Order: sequence, then structure tokens, then C-alpha cells
Amino acid sequence: MNIASWLQRTARLSGDRPAILLGETVLADYRAFFDRVSSLAASLRADNIEPGDRVAIAAKNCPDYLIAMFAAWIAGAVIVPVNAKLHAKEVAWILDNSGAKLVFADPDMAGALHGHFTGPIRILGSELAERPGTEAPLPLHSCRADANAWLFYTSGTTGRPKGVQITHGMLAAMSLAYLSDVDDIRPEMAAYYAAPMSHGAGLYAPVHVLRGTRHLLPHAGHFDPDNLLDLSERCGPTSLFLAPTMVQRLKEQAKATGRRGEGIGTIVYGGGPMYRADIEDALSWFGPKFVQIFGQGECPMAITALSRKDVADRSHPRWRERLASVGRAQSFVEVAIGTHDGALLPTGELGEIMVRGLPVMPGYWRNPEANAATLRDGWLMTGDVGYLDEDGYLTLQDRSKDVIISGGTNIYPREVEEVLLMHPSVKEVSVVGRPSAEWGEDVVAFIVLANGAEFDRAALEQQCLAEIARFKKPKDYVVVQELPKNNYGKILKTAIRASLAKMDKYSF
Repeated sequence: MNIASWLQRTARLSGDRPAILLGETVLADYRAFFDRVSSLAASLRADNIEPGDRVAIAAKNCPDYLIAMFAAWIAGAVIVPVNAKLHAKEVAWILDNSGAKLVFADPDMAGALHGHFTGPIRILGSELAERPGTEAPLPLHSCRADANAWLFYTSGTTGRPKGVQITHGMLAAMSLAYLSDVDDIRPEMAAYYAAPMSHGAGLYAPVHVLRGTRHLLPHAGHFDPDNLLDLSERCGPTSLFLAPTMVQRLKEQAKATGRRGEGIGTIVYGGGPMYRADIEDALSWFGPKFVQIFGQGECPMAITALSRKDVADRSHPRWRERLASVGRAQSFVEVAIGTHDGALLPTGELGEIMVRGLPVMPGYWRNPEANAATLRDGWLMTGDVGYLDEDGYLTLQDRSKDVIISGGTNIYPREVEEVLLMHPSVKEVSVVGRPSAEWGEDVVAFIVLANGAEFDRAALEQQCLAEIARFKKPKDYVVVQELPKNNYGKILKTAIRASLAKMDKYSF
């Protein structure tokens, strides 16, 4: 079952429907989209790309990204989408590890890769636009559902990234779970690509192709809150995936300009923790537009979902509790809590989050050691810590490696972060542990102050003592201008710990 068959199906049934837009300009309807993809697939075959070969895409968001994705799939190849903000040496490592035979790259990355990659490089946004596509269309390659479609390299914040094998069947299950558990997609909607297509936004492309919606690419090629607000007003209703930090930027810009997100239909948020205070504020400003998902590259976008109703229903007696959760298991998975060894724990107990089902990876690319540590008796051991309530809502605490052990007691950074964010002077916060001869670890909070706010240690101490046990409050505070984040908006605690280790003194 080739996921590109969905494009073929939509092109046949609704070929004159607008498909790819750059800003407000329609570049292709679905018939032209499929024709161009099929022709490029034939060109790939002429360049000796065979079924199972890896084709990398190292580029910022652009219309040709979609064409390259689906062309590779039609040819039976496996795409390797690469974070466009990585250094060329990091990209080269991924290309070498994956065995990529060809790279689609934007002009900046293409220039940087010379000297690091000896294979052919095709430039997105110029070469494809200039090629008339005269090759005879390549028929859709038929494959099994367990054939690899996407090789996703983890962010590598704790070492070399690992390649997650994502199959055609996994993409299909994830997509159908979206329709069942996340949001209905209507043909008149537009998928706005704000987040990188090398990650969650690109993973959602197939389900929007299945439903024949428009694919809206901003001219800037990156997230621009003003552009999103403007284009949604003119081209909406839009549906988009945003990391929590992007939701924050969008909200701040909307408030500054007095706009309420008219034309935005659905914002799916995930990829990192969205603190309760932040989503409450965003909900109050934009209204019921939000759905939360929780997933990992190893089970992409498909572990749990917190529905639009759950996010917005303030009348429910447990609304705020559920808002702090990541929702319930999506339709194609089971979620459980267990010990590190995989023994199941009862409802309400804290432990490692485990998941199994159709969207779970078959394993990492050529990494049997990582497979043995992560896949046990059919379960994916996520490395995240959390608990399930009696209604099946999953609440995350932290990554197991982020837990702080002080005086023999576990302290979960997210709990402390939630409390500090309740104070109006705190814009962003990340809590980490610092080695302590006396306690094992001390709690240290890195904070970004709100505009115009001054650091007031006593006020933050009082905030913590009013909400959590005394032993959980930070021992020290570090005031910073910004927190380090990766291209997907995740706060890099590894980088924060590294900077903490180098400090001789702290700005408390």
C-alpha cells in the first residue's frame, strides 16, 4: 500500500481542485500536482533511483518539497527529510548513515553540502521549476504496508541521531487516526505549512492530500505569525500544526495587533510541553481552535490526542486537570504505564509511558542495540514519564532522563515549571538539576522574564511555596534572554545543563 496512491486517487476524482498555493497564488491543481510528481518520479528512475533507495530532502518549506516527497514515493524510494537548520557536517552524517543516493536541497543547503556529499544534488525551487517534466510518467510503485516510506532522524540532543523507520502503513494509520481523533478535514480547508515539513507538518501532508484540501505555503518559507494571520483571513479556513513555542509567538503577535485569528480553523499543537497557563491564555484569545497531540518519531503524531472539546469545555468539573494532560490514546494504539523493565503499573501510578499499535515503528535504521533498549515484547518504551487517570487521560511529567533526584526523592521539572509560569513576571522557564554534594542534585530554574518585568526572587519563592512542597522549589535561578531551542521549538535541556556546568557564577 503506497501512501502516494492517495494523491493518484484525489487527482482522478477531483483533479481540478486547487492543490498547491504559494501565498494566494495557485501553482497547481491536483491533476497538475500528480502529473508533475509522476514525471519527476520517472526522472528519478532515470537517475537509477530504485525502490527502497533513500532520497533525502534538505530544504526549508517550499511548494517543491511536496512534489519531491510524493515523487520519491511513487518511485518506491524512501524519503529522508532533514532539518534545514542543521550544519552541513550534521546533514552529511545523516546522508551517510541513511545511504542516501540523491539529495533535494534548497540553494543555501546545496551550496553548503558541496564537499560533504558526492552524490547528485537537485535544487528545489529552481531546478524542478525549470524542468518541463517531459519524461513519460512513472507508474505508481506497488509496495506492502510494511515497506519504509520515511526515515526520520531524531533530534540527537543526547548523542548521534537515530533513524526511525516509518512505513507506508504507519503513515496510513497515523493519517486515519487524525480523522478519527484529531480533526475532520474538509475540501475547502487549507493546510498551512508553518512548522518544518521535515517533521510534523510534513507528516500531515498525506491526510490532507487524501481529503483534497489546499496546501498553502508562505512566501517566507518559515514561520511568520503576521503572514499566518493575514493569509488565514484571506484564504482560510486554515489547519496547521504548531509547536508550543510557535503558538506563543502567534498569540503574542495577535494580541499586539488586535487580531483574533479569523480564518484559522484548527491549530494542532504538540512536539513539546504546552503549559496549562499558556494554553488557557491562547484559548481565551483565539477561542476553540486547539487540539493537542502527543507522539514521537517512533510513533509519529499518534500516541494520544486531547480533543477540541476537551481543550475548550470550561464547564467540565475536571477541565483544568484534563487541559494539563495530553489526552487519551488515539484509535490505532494502546497506551500503558510500566516500570523501566516493562512491567505494567495500575491506574494512577507514575511510570514510563509505553505504546503499541499500527503507528509504532518496526525499529531504528541499522541500530539493533537501540532497538533492544526501546522495543520490548511489542511495546515501545517511550522514555517519557507519566500516569493514566481512570478515564484514560495521560498526563506527562518529564523525560525519564530529566527527572531530578534530590535527597533520594524524585522531582519532576515540569511540575515546578508549571508553578513558575503562573507568576506574571515569567515568560518562559526550564528547570534542570545541578550536582550537589549534600543532596545529590539541586533544582535550578532558567527563566526568561516577561517584557518589562524585573527579577524578584522572593516573589517566585512565595509562588512556589504556595503551590508545591518546599523541597521542590528551585535552589537557584538563572535569568537568561532566551532558552535554547531546536528547529521544532523544543527546549534543549541538554544545552541548558551544559551551560550550567560551565558557569562560575549565576545571575540569580
